[in-house]
Amino acid sequence: MRKTLVLVVAMLALSACSPAKEATAPEVATLAGPSAAVSASPQSHRPRERLDTTPEEYEAMLAPYNKCIAEHGGMSRSAAAAGGAPKPASEKEVAKFDEANRICEPQYFPLPPWEKDPANPEAKDFARDVVKCLKGKGVKYVEVSDDGISIALGGDDNDARSISMGMDLIPGCERATAATRK
Repeated sequence: MRKTLVLVVAMLALSACSPAKEATAPEVATLAGPSAAVSASPQSHRPRERLDTTPEEYEAMLAPYNKCIAEHGGMSRSAAAAGGAPKPASEKEVAKFDEANRICEPQYFPLPPWEKDPANPEAKDFARDVVKCLKGKGVKYVEVSDDGISIALGGDDNDARSISMGMDLIPGCERATAATRK
């Protein structure tokens, strides 16, 4: 229901921004097809991660982004990793990547899972519930980070046990929390 509402609001906002037309007959709002204003702007092809996305699935999601980076003269993350022993990037390489990333990230870089997306008004509640789950499973030093969405493990002293347990338990707590929120 919420996604439908967001879609309707977005379509209404887009139609309000389109140039005025002389109408001979009253028009009825519809979600049937894209308007000229929508198709004139570059369309995002960004996939969205899920809480249960595997590393292999994530790499597949990165493929269009990496292709775009390469097409714009930057070195993709995969290519940099495959290059063998890491060497520091030159200023020129960093500048090329930054320029390519400025173009490619908004179109192709995977969005975070909706539960962790800053655009989600319930993301902070989700993070608090995950922390509650982790504490319930015995993680002593865990809290929501300053951004309100990320999870901080280990406390001020970087407690190794809390970090280790938290890293192991976060995926299960995220899935359990998401399941209770549906």
